[in-house]
Amino acid sequence: MEEAADIIFFIFVIGGVFGILQASGVIQAAIQKLLHTFRGSPTRLTVILMFVIGVLGSTLGMGEELIPLVPLFLIISRELGYDRFYGLSLVMLSADVGFAAATTNPFTVSVAQGIAELPLNSGIGFRVVFFLLAISLAILYVLRYGRRIKKDPGARIMPDDHFHLEVTLDDAVAFNRRHGFILFLCASIFAFVLYAVQTMDWWMAEMGGGFLLMGMLTAAFSRMSLDETTRAFVKGMEEMVVAALVVGFARGIQVVLQQGQILDTVIFSAATLLQHMHRIAAAEGMLVFQTILNFFIPSGSGQAAVTMPLMAPLADVLQLTRQTAVFAFTCGDGFSNSIIPTSGVLMAMLGLAEIPYEKWLRFVWPLFLQLMALSALFLAIAVLINYR
Repeated sequence: MEEAADIIFFIFVIGGVFGILQASGVIQAAIQKLLHTFRGSPTRLTVILMFVIGVLGSTLGMGEELIPLVPLFLIISRELGYDRFYGLSLVMLSADVGFAAATTNPFTVSVAQGIAELPLNSGIGFRVVFFLLAISLAILYVLRYGRRIKKDPGARIMPDDHFHLEVTLDDAVAFNRRHGFILFLCASIFAFVLYAVQTMDWWMAEMGGGFLLMGMLTAAFSRMSLDETTRAFVKGMEEMVVAALVVGFARGIQVVLQQGQILDTVIFSAATLLQHMHRIAAAEGMLVFQTILNFFIPSGSGQAAVTMPLMAPLADVLQLTRQTAVFAFTCGDGFSNSIIPTSGVLMAMLGLAEIPYEKWLRFVWPLFLQLMALSALFLAIAVLINYR
């Protein structure tokens, strides 16, 4: 638990702040306004939301920062007549696909290219095309699932789930200027937090402080009393207990694997095996290796720091471009984030959505295989064109 203390603290803060936002009525009014705007067009709303979040993941490497949005997307999904999986997919899958199909992701592309001694953000055109295809694949997958469960509710992954949420729109007041101002305030703070993460080395503790400020200002402008604010904050934190525990256990698995020196054996064995492969086979082997390694090191920048000092010179030996090695790393590191139980972000989001891990794995596994096949195809193309 100690190793995961920062993200656990962040999760509890998010829960408390979201509790205040719920109590203020801002969330209910805003979602009602959004649903009214896209009334009769759930497909268009899904495409817009997933594409925007995918771009944020691809360019800024957003992941942890999106945890607070899970409850919002669950509400949107419920009001549109879908289930928990659809709602979580809107944020989780789009962010994960964007993170993996990285264009300028500072945590993966920038770190890996720096270690490989490549110009920063070089080869971006190839990655943009890959991102557009990958996010389109994810959007189509989610839309097909949505159409299937609308047509046959029994086709849901959890058919007996009544999808009960604490927040209801039945009593929501009409969206007014005060709601608009509070949302603008929250969006501004959120944007500053993202900026600070990118430029000022902010992380969980600092982000938690930013969201606390968001909660306090929301309470003040909503004219909530101190007692109402405190009760709402505590209630929101209570709803995060399961998510926090799951994150702690996931981090515990990672620590055991690292301390047991299992990681060193995996890296050495993979490097030895790749040396004797054909160029395309070696590139695909790098993809498989990075995917497996992500179970042990679910941190993008951490995995780059561990593997790229080895993979970059190995690419030279295999007559592969270092850009190809970086591309294999970003795909292998990213797409598996949607399936590995050692990913703190995934387990936190599953906890918030109240989705069992094995049910999520059943839902996302076909898409994961499709995305890996797309990655393998683009890797082969990268080898053939000497991608630089």
